Amino acid sequence: MISHSQPYTSAQAAETSKRIVLTGGGSAGHVAVNLALIPELRQQGWAIDYIGSETGIEKELVEGLPGVSYHAIATGKLRRYFSLQNFSDPFRILKGVGQSGRLIRRLKPSVVFSKGGFVSVPVVLGAWMNRVPALIHESDYSPGLANKLALPFAAALCTTFPETASAVKSGKAVQIGSVVRPELKEGEASRGLELLGFDGEKPVLLAAGGSLGSRALNANLRRNLDTLLERFDIVHLCGKKGLDDSLADRNGYRQFEYANEGMADILAAADIVFSRAGSNAIFEYLALGKPMLLCPLGRKQSRGDQILNADSFVRAGYAETIDEEHWDDERFVIKLEELYSKRNRYIARMRTAEEGDPLKLLLREIAKVAG
Repeated sequence: MISHSQPYTSAQAAETSKRIVLTGGGSAGHVAVNLALIPELRQQGWAIDYIGSETGIEKELVEGLPGVSYHAIATGKLRRYFSLQNFSDPFRILKGVGQSGRLIRRLKPSVVFSKGGFVSVPVVLGAWMNRVPALIHESDYSPGLANKLALPFAAALCTTFPETASAVKSGKAVQIGSVVRPELKEGEASRGLELLGFDGEKPVLLAAGGSLGSRALNANLRRNLDTLLERFDIVHLCGKKGLDDSLADRNGYRQFEYANEGMADILAAADIVFSRAGSNAIFEYLALGKPMLLCPLGRKQSRGDQILNADSFVRAGYAETIDEEHWDDERFVIKLEELYSKRNRYIARMRTAEEGDPLKLLLREIAKVAG
């Protein structure tokens, strides 16, 4: 299954020798860096193809973007737990490797850029089979399973945390920092308040469980809604199928599955954030100066990467954490109130974060690997 968006690719790709294949998916975090790259790559004259899954969020976010051709392949999930699908998914992964290999052979890109996620492994392998260099990017403190599997077949690994680069033994790692979409910095609080229907008399709490949502985070927030709404207006990004229709008309509470349009303005309107600790999201909050109460996904449900991400931000003075596995409602409310009362202290610490332009550094690495 291959779908094409705008006529840009057919008209302009023939005029340029620069072609790049982007990949990454499974969650919005595995697409965000690609979304930041696409306008810059177009401006530089690259022809852009995106290889993703047939039904993942990457298709929803990428397909239809001007200047990008989207190609869907078969994928399987790399699970760390028992599932009957673990027996069938290796065959889907092998099918995806074959599809990726044929696509890359036909497209003849100069380079493949992978943001990770389970869909990316067949694409990096397909690039290796065709002797096309691949650059992969790791947002988290510790590399994920997909990137660990892909690294031997890649030319280089770009990291967000400096500790990640120093821990990679292959010598392929280079630390570039966090790539944040430039448009997120262009939001206006007044537009965000208008979009949300808030009058601005109360501070705004943004609660976000990631693009796929978090049942536990959603439930913990909603169980304390009466108490929190006395103090805050709340915008809740509750993830796919996370809406609660019984709360649709609740004054001072707005819920969305995932905010794409208007996200910059919503972020601008937020005073503090309650969130999971996915790397892309927390670095966006850092760039925008939003104090955070982070509830990382625990080791029972993950490899513990979000715990490491959150601990790093706590050490830097950007955030506080709350443990989902030892949850206490009263402590949750107190922590949010303390975070807001001390918000200026956290914002001051965020302003001391190293400046730079990771997006330009990443574009430079792409050009370097492409040769």
